Amino acid sequence: MKRLLLSILACMLAQPLFAATDDEVAARKVVQELAGAFANDGFKLRDGNWTGSIQPGDSLIIQVNLYAGNQYWFSAGATDKAKKLLVTVFDETGNPVEVNNYQNGPSAAAGFSPGSSGSYYVRLQELEGEPACFCVIYSYK
Repeated sequence: MKRLLLSILACMLAQPLFAATDDEVAARKVVQELAGAFANDGFKLRDGNWTGSIQPGDSLIIQVNLYAGNQYWFSAGATDKAKKLLVTVFDETGNPVEVNNYQNGPSAAAGFSPGSSGSYYVRLQELEGEPACFCVIYSYK
């Protein structure tokens, strides 16, 4: 049941087939600036991103397939209306994994190296602020 719910939420975050709004562009700019710091450490940006809107207290889940031996950073950025974001990662059984966290206002990231290949779930939360537009991308090496 938990897996089905997480899959449904991941599908809801599928990238729309229409032009990006100004808020989506602004959120993407925030997250690309953050992910650029990881690129300086040799991380490559994965193609694609997830965008949408988030409200305080909301949790959004993204399912990703990851490989043991790689290192990953999941970065999120939002418009200025979001005052505090949090990114966490869970394994395929729904247990949280230990990550290196970064949080600075409307941007946040979580980095880790999976011990085994498989499905993982990235949760984005807006802890403080007003409804805002967000963008999530990830890097690997």
